[in-house]
Amino acid sequence: MIRIDILSVLPELLESPLNHSIVKRAADKGLVEIVLHNIRDWGKGRYKQVDDYPFGGEAGMVLMIEPIYNIISKLKSEREYDEIIYTSPDGEILDQPTSNKLSCLKNIIILCGHYKGIDHRIREHLITKEISIGNFVLSGGEIPAAVIVDSVVRLIPGAIGDEMSALSDSFQDELVAPPVYTRPADFNGWKVPDVLLSGNPKLIRSWQDEQSYERTKLLRPGMLKNKE
Repeated sequence: MIRIDILSVLPELLESPLNHSIVKRAADKGLVEIVLHNIRDWGKGRYKQVDDYPFGGEAGMVLMIEPIYNIISKLKSEREYDEIIYTSPDGEILDQPTSNKLSCLKNIIILCGHYKGIDHRIREHLITKEISIGNFVLSGGEIPAAVIVDSVVRLIPGAIGDEMSALSDSFQDELVAPPVYTRPADFNGWKVPDVLLSGNPKLIRSWQDEQSYERTKLLRPGMLKNKE
């Protein structure tokens, strides 16, 4: 079983995506335990303050070091964590190999960024991996955290009814997946390729490999550099 602790100032944003579909079924089966922690519960003073103005006079607010340090210290006193991840626009871009590696771990912390970001000392001394879901900025790290969790949980053996389905997804072999079709074989004159109706596994596989390569060349040409 994988345990994933998520630290956020708005944990309610994660309740819906983490309580439906494959992630919920995996949790119900005991394959993953996801624990949400409200950083504000560790805030200071009457108003549970967790953010403050940045040194240097820049605009925006920064998540303070103390509440985050205290949460992570408590969690680390209870178990050993394989990764402490920070969701950041300037982190490494999430890809399938990263999700594959994370799915093999036992205990993960995900810290959701918010406001202008977090005190950089957290990144220097506590964070072990920084992950981005793209070169753009969101209001907070909750959506990226949900994306990371979904991409990881679906790879846990038993999370998906047909485990081979996950192994044939796009990017598992560093190629885009081939086109897929279902019934009817002819709709408004739009026909399914004959090879898929041939019943010949060897021809079908050859067609799928060719399509994967051509679609990768068209849609993700940079990925083919790893194949050369």
